[in-house]
Formats: sequence, structure tokens, C-alpha cells
Amino acid sequence: MNLRNNVQLIGNLGNDPMVKEVNNSKVANFSVAVSDYYKDKATDEMKEKTMWFNIVAWGGFAEKVEQKCTKGTQVIISGKLENRTYEDKDGIKRYVTEVRVGEIICRPKAA
Repeated sequence: MNLRNNVQLIGNLGNDPMVKEVNNSKVANFSVAVSDYYKDKATDEMKEKTMWFNIVAWGGFAEKVEQKCTKGTQVIISGKLENRTYEDKDGIKRYVTEVRVGEIICRPKAA
């Protein structure tokens, strides 16, 4: 296992996964909200800070996400950070950092 580029997240899907076919393989893209809690020193109140992560899952992981995950589903993800660039419709170069899934557990939403 490559421990130099390893990310582990526990959070909830912010939207339904967008799944498409690329070169005879499925790819799923979705966002995950991860919350952290801390005590505000000035007010002594507990505060919540939410961070958003872009996630990409390929092949069997994409199929699992498509079948078991919807908006709000809690997920446990292990993977690695990847950077990529693309040009938007105006020809402007954009940079994206995302987590590429290496393992994923989808926990169903509570009823």
C-alpha cells in the first residue's frame, strides 16, 4: 500500500452520483461533505466546519456507488489525491484536485 498519498474520509454525499461510460468502463463523480467540530475559544461554543471533496470512482467502485449511494448516503472512502487540468468552454485552463476511490463503503441513509 502506498502510504505517501493516502486519503481516508467519512462523510455524506452532497448530491446523487453522476455516472457515465468511458472507454467501456463506468466512472462516477460526486461530492462528499466532511464535518469537523471544534470549540470556539472566544465564545466557548462548539462549532462545525464542513469541507467538500470531489470524488471519482472507476469500474467496480463506480458500479457500487451507482447501485448503493444517493444524496445523503454516508460513505467511508479510502483513496488517493489526484490533480488534473482541463479547459472550460471559454478555453480557460482549470485545475481540479479530487480523491480517486481505492475502497468505498456506502451506508444506507437512516429511515
